[in-house]
Amino acid sequence: MNKSMIPKKLKADDTVAIISPSWGGPSFFPHIYENGLKILSEWGLKIKEYPTARAEDDYLRKNPEFRAKDINDAFADPEVTAIFASIGGDDSVRILPYLDREIIKNNPKILMGYSDTTTLHTFCNQLGLVTFYGPSIMAGFSQMKSLPKSFESHVKEMLFEPKIECNYTPYEEYCEGYPDWRDKNNLGKINVLMKNDGWKFLQGMGVATGKLFGGCIDVLEMMKGTEFWPEPEFWNDKILVLETSEAKPSLHEIDHILRNYGMLGIFERVSGLIFGRARDYAANEKLELEQKIITIIRDEFGQENLPIIANMDFGHTDPQLVLPLGTKAEIDCENKKFRLTETWLS
Repeated sequence: MNKSMIPKKLKADDTVAIISPSWGGPSFFPHIYENGLKILSEWGLKIKEYPTARAEDDYLRKNPEFRAKDINDAFADPEVTAIFASIGGDDSVRILPYLDREIIKNNPKILMGYSDTTTLHTFCNQLGLVTFYGPSIMAGFSQMKSLPKSFESHVKEMLFEPKIECNYTPYEEYCEGYPDWRDKNNLGKINVLMKNDGWKFLQGMGVATGKLFGGCIDVLEMMKGTEFWPEPEFWNDKILVLETSEAKPSLHEIDHILRNYGMLGIFERVSGLIFGRARDYAANEKLELEQKIITIIRDEFGQENLPIIANMDFGHTDPQLVLPLGTKAEIDCENKKFRLTETWLS
């Protein structure tokens, strides 16, 4: 990858831009939002809230160009080192026509968020920029003190201390969602922590390498058929990253979505697939999901050697692993390991 497209690492006194590219969550739950900002301040970072950050949700929904302007402005802003999403949502796809490719391409910066921020990751990754699939201010940062300490350490290391490689390991525990944000007594709290039963290496042999790309499977569906969907050649030698949202798409929906990827020829082009832990799926549903993945990829599309890991710690359960999309990674099927094989920040 062109080194100029790898963002610079964070350091104390750097400025982080906060944007709301989709849902106006901070306008509904300012206490949740501000609790997340505290973490950035504790890390010695300066916070620069852009106009969308606390804007009313109704205004944001009606004005996708206004949301896109914040993104363009944050990338162009010489003060800003990183751009974090306040929260996800469901319609950031509508801002894509208003994004300025040249501004983004000429000013590589850390971009972090997950869920509906998938649209921005997809847009930026096609320009060659490494972006970070990880926690948002309201969902992840705000609950950081209630999650295992290893989560804060991991996120901080990924943003401040890049190395020449990174060996990922599962967290010991995880949770699904948070207590009702309308009750201010739930500030920073998480739902009950459960034992993590680990990653599932579903198939594959040897070692597979490729650049990470993907995001929330529900959100990617909104991009298919648009001018913002990647060209066939883009998928070559990628490790496809997929995870499900809190909407809990049914196994029937997942079946159709994966079959569509197969018909697009994507499973023939990618070098591996990693699938995030499916939120709110019962144990038997997770097993059915894993079988569904195998049935479609191996049996329907003949990709019996494609390395696949399921139940990984990223996406809509906490704590999350931060995945730098656009960075070269490796799936080691024999030793059941997953790692980055190049640096992700300069």
